[in-house]
Amino acid sequence: MSRLEAVRSRIAPARARLLAHPVHASMVSLEDVRRFMTFHVFAVWDFMSLLKRLQRELTCVRVPWVPVGDAEVRFLINEIVCGEESDVDPRGGRIAHFDLYLRAMTEAGADTGPILRALRLAAGGVPDAAGLRKAGAPSAAAEFSASSFALAERGGVHEVAAAFTFGREDLIPDMFTGLVGRISREHSGRLDTFRYYLERHIEVDGGRHGALALRMVSLLCGEDDRKWEQAAAASESSLLNRLALWDGVALRAGA
Repeated sequence: MSRLEAVRSRIAPARARLLAHPVHASMVSLEDVRRFMTFHVFAVWDFMSLLKRLQRELTCVRVPWVPVGDAEVRFLINEIVCGEESDVDPRGGRIAHFDLYLRAMTEAGADTGPILRALRLAAGGVPDAAGLRKAGAPSAAAEFSASSFALAERGGVHEVAAAFTFGREDLIPDMFTGLVGRISREHSGRLDTFRYYLERHIEVDGGRHGALALRMVSLLCGEDDRKWEQAAAASESSLLNRLALWDGVALRAGA
């Protein structure tokens, strides 16, 4: 078994639980989707912090410029940053995925207040879970984002890369495909931007990014058994944190 396969094997149970989580099937009304979005927008936000940590470590973002690392990995990070910060919106204009998500929330009638207050809070430094809760973030979303920020700030770059790859980029296409199908048949007009956002992730993340992200993890861990173990642990923790986030959505739905 290769080292990457060993990581996949370790995280397989958590991944299977996540993909089978009842929160996906529970989104049968517009109000259900609105509720989901108020949680999920925090995952959309903290994704960028993991990505920016990788950009800082694996590309050169200082003056004077010097070549850093592997060219294929630099290409992966720079391409994802470009796509995340300046993708194409449904009208052909340029927009960041996060801003596209906020637009989708407004179109659907979801509450953007908590995430906007959290952004203002973050202008003063990396927020912890208590601060995010004070901003109005759902408790599960606050814990999820605080954990991601801690990893982005203090984790090894190989751990961040693994969480990014196995907990996000490698996961999103499978996680969202069924949801897009259901949304396409329901709630026409109120969720068009949300559907577009999901379809863009399936199109981009399901393609070449996956293979390049795996290469990134392999290069960063090399032949170091300790790094591979830490990468696997970070990947598993990322999936378990996402499960806790989904549990929070389900709990709110049952309230």
